[in-house]
Amino acid sequence: MKIYFGTDHAGFDLKEELVKYLQDEGYEVVDKGAYKKVEDDDYPDYIVPVAKIVSENPNTTKGIILGGSGQGEAIVANRFPNVRAVVFNGQCESKDGRDIPNVITLSREHNNSNILSLGARFLSVEEAKEAVKLWLDTPFTGEERHKRRISKIDDIVQKKICKAMKICKLFGLGKNKNK
Repeated sequence: MKIYFGTDHAGFDLKEELVKYLQDEGYEVVDKGAYKKVEDDDYPDYIVPVAKIVSENPNTTKGIILGGSGQGEAIVANRFPNVRAVVFNGQCESKDGRDIPNVITLSREHNNSNILSLGARFLSVEEAKEAVKLWLDTPFTGEERHKRRISKIDDIVQKKICKAMKICKLFGLGKNKNK
């Protein structure tokens, strides 16, 4: 399985550490940028290539994307069909003694997440490594109720794509007018 990475300046240093870590662990890693730290770059430029690849190969690839909080990056990734991106920027701990399940584990077991979006400003290198390892090692349960729910999400996305295609055709959008 290939693991694709993408980040802007906010996650650049952490991405460099994680790429090396996963390569040392024997994973096949593909870095889609940023390739250098540029303070005014824009995260969609690096998240879109990862999301596109995972969207086209949702069962054979995974993505790890990083940003300051990981939130905007996940929003971008989740615009693509077949992508189920989850944000992690630190495990929550209960202030009233309740047991709180691990969001990384649940995102894999129940949602079959295929992109992990990390909040680089919230995580140490070690915390990020632990999160990535747990996420990659946790399998999807494949339980019927979870597959049914994922299918319903996929149906929503497919309907939006079909509707958008009808609108584009109606208004002639997406055609190269220079031909």
